Amino acid sequence: MTGKTHIIGGVAASLAFAQITNYEPAILLGAGVIGSLIPDICHGSSKIGRALPILSKMISGLFGHRTFTHSLLFLLLFAVLLHNFMPMEAISAGLLVGMASHIVLDMATKRGVKLFFPFRWTIRFPVTATTGGTSEYMVFALLSLLCVYFGYDVFLSL
Repeated sequence: MTGKTHIIGGVAASLAFAQITNYEPAILLGAGVIGSLIPDICHGSSKIGRALPILSKMISGLFGHRTFTHSLLFLLLFAVLLHNFMPMEAISAGLLVGMASHIVLDMATKRGVKLFFPFRWTIRFPVTATTGGTSEYMVFALLSLLCVYFGYDVFLSL
């Protein structure tokens, strides 16, 4: 998936999560957008890879693309770090929700992800979308509609 699809996925996931928590929706939303980009730190051409090129190159060299940073292990380690060093739970929750949405969206591509890294099993959905293709635009449109649906409910209740 492209960066814009990951961002809209992070927005949709954060707004949906805001419906079942008492966290401030705006904080969840901002952190969710950032979190939706973090797993692609392993790809130098990604939005976050271009912003942090040295770190991106190091991670890519160590693990490759869609392996460690797209795994449950990475999510767990990130959650432990956030739990120990992030004073605001809403930011931690938003980052993790955004990261999870990224991984789920990449599972919807033909390449899939190494969800159970260090095992080399590729995990993907039975029906996949082509990055940058018509199917991704359909995913983007659906996520946009979900943003309106969840956003209306979240911000109407403020």
